Amino acid sequence: MHKNWPDMTVELSGAIRELRGGAPEVMKAFSGIAQAALKANALDTKTKELIALGIAVAIRCDGCVAFHAEAAVKQGATREEIMETMGMAVYMGAGPSVMYAAQALEAYDQFTEKAKVTA
Repeated sequence: MHKNWPDMTVELSGAIRELRGGAPEVMKAFSGIAQAALKANALDTKTKELIALGIAVAIRCDGCVAFHAEAAVKQGATREEIMETMGMAVYMGAGPSVMYAAQALEAYDQFTEKAKVTA
C-alpha cells in the first residue's frame, strides 16, 4: 500500500474543521459551490464525482483524490468506471497523471474494501 487514503480523509477532515472555524464565510461559500456543483442535473452525482476524481489526478491533489475516491465509492462507481476516468486523467495530464491515477485506483480499492467491512 502506497498511502492510507481513508486515514487521509479523517486527518484532513479535522484540519478542514479548523479552517471552517477560522474562515467561516469563505468555507460556507465553498460548501455552497460544492453542493451546487454536485447537484444532479444533466449529469448525475456519480458522474460528477468521477470528473472531480479525474481532475484531482490531473492537478495532482492528494486530498482531492482521497475525498473524491471515497465519494465515488459512495455514489456506486464501479472499478471499470474508475479505470476509464483514470484513462481520461492520464490523457489530459500526461506522465504525472499516470502516477496519480495509480494512487487514485489504490484509494478507490481501499474505500471499496472499507465499505464492504462497514456494510
